[in-house]
Amino acid sequence: MRRLVRFAVALGVLMVASFAMIHLIPGDPVRASLGPAAPYELVEARRAALGLDQPLPAQFLGYVGGVLTGEFGTSFLTGERVGDVIAARLPTTLTLALAATAVALLVAVPLGMWAGVRTENGRRRGTEAAFTSVTGTAVAVPEFLYSIALVAVFAIGLGWFPPAGRAGPESYVLPVVALAIGPAAMIARMCRVETLRVLGTEYVRLARAKRLPSARLYVRHVLPGTLTATLTVCGLLLTALIAGSVIVEYVFAWPGLGQRIVESITQKDYPVAQGVILVYGVIVLTVNLLIDLALGALDPTSRLKE
Repeated sequence: MRRLVRFAVALGVLMVASFAMIHLIPGDPVRASLGPAAPYELVEARRAALGLDQPLPAQFLGYVGGVLTGEFGTSFLTGERVGDVIAARLPTTLTLALAATAVALLVAVPLGMWAGVRTENGRRRGTEAAFTSVTGTAVAVPEFLYSIALVAVFAIGLGWFPPAGRAGPESYVLPVVALAIGPAAMIARMCRVETLRVLGTEYVRLARAKRLPSARLYVRHVLPGTLTATLTVCGLLLTALIAGSVIVEYVFAWPGLGQRIVESITQKDYPVAQGVILVYGVIVLTVNLLIDLALGALDPTSRLKE
């Protein structure tokens, strides 16, 4: 219940922030949609029809009422219902983000555990230096640079994958890899640190003293302790992936919410921008809530510590 109350409060703050940010963008959305040569009377009539002639508090109350009833309004430019735009594009964005998360976890967790086991007790300094240098560099490079580099090498140079668009399974490879590299490096670093911590615990020492098989030792005893802290980072990284998908989708002309939100902000399409921002925020809040619940299930003592 406490987490649900936090969720509701954060959602209210998000609605206020999204409304305020969009309306602080300079420019007139009606003039932008009708063009600079449109007559003044037509602009004013269009503004009144859209409710933009009302005071901001009245517009905000209308926005909140629409959100609570599931009606996000219609696009200023195309006349589409914002709900239909979100319903059409959200699955594409979620598929991209979830695929990148899965790839990052499948690569990072074994890599981080391997590095932790190899460098336990200060052994193999060269392996430790190489691991930290490579992963640190991978974390520092932004997603759009990975996107441009992957397109230049594997799409234009080698011709292995399509450079843009969504046209089959092969079109997922480059955007998923561009999104997954940075999070995979971050999770691998976290997994290594957590693996070193777990390897020093008493129950792992006891398991080693019993001469348990290596597979059982690492999977049954080391992995759960490593994932408890790693899950928190994964939740943060998944939300970062959803936000980072905005740029990656724009580079790859991916037909998701990221591309549409860029267009709606530059074209001052208030309803679409507010609706998409709200959806992104709800996804972030929901992921954090689910991670909290998962941590409570994996580590019951965390509920007592809270």
